[in-house]
Amino acid sequence: MAGHVQILMAALAAAFAPSMLVAAPWHYEGAAGPAHWADLDPGFKACAIGTEQSPIDLAGRDVAAGADGMRIAWAPGAFKIVNNGHTIEAEAPAGSTVTLGGHAFMLEQFHFHLPSEHVTDGRHAAMEVHFVHKDAAGKVVVVAVMMKPGAANPLFHAVMAAAPATAGRPEHEVRLDPRGLLPKTRARYRYEGSLTTPPCSEVVDWQVLATPVTVAAADIERFHAIIGENARPVQPRGRRFVLKVPG
Repeated sequence: MAGHVQILMAALAAAFAPSMLVAAPWHYEGAAGPAHWADLDPGFKACAIGTEQSPIDLAGRDVAAGADGMRIAWAPGAFKIVNNGHTIEAEAPAGSTVTLGGHAFMLEQFHFHLPSEHVTDGRHAAMEVHFVHKDAAGKVVVVAVMMKPGAANPLFHAVMAAAPATAGRPEHEVRLDPRGLLPKTRARYRYEGSLTTPPCSEVVDWQVLATPVTVAAADIERFHAIIGENARPVQPRGRRFVLKVPG
């Protein structure tokens, strides 16, 4: 309980501090890397004192669950491809949702990590894509899919072909169908966690699909050449259970 109070107080302080209008710069290595995120900005304290942080190792203590009625309703549209310095991100047009428990969350963007942030028995996939959804209250649902080298994926190839080589360059608009990065089998792991980047807020309902998709090795290499490695280290699971939901 004390940890959650500290997180709340840090968040309130951040909300009312003029210096917090622009968050401190952070990175994936060095003095501004993950081990130091909480020291960079008062609003980042959850990165150190949070008790339900992400990513985690999905193997181990888990519970078989029944179908929970998750419904993915993504539509094709014009996505803006952005290099924000931390990842390549595709900003979504309005209209795509994921529904959990009868409650709809709007797709805001999807982005990539290399290697995967979630692991299984300590093993990383080559990459991981996160489809980030939010509701009006700020609750977040992230649908994550592992990516491995193999047959080319047209959607990922299109994203990487349009990806700016340097951060801050003008974004490109590309028509995409985000369903192109979903595996046919929808069995998944579900757990409560956090954003994997600052401010590491513990507001995420994670849905990590168990089956990976294949993408071309050349497209993985292009992402690495532009961004490098951008995965937060695995965090303690603590007392959390992971639900295994059938497809």
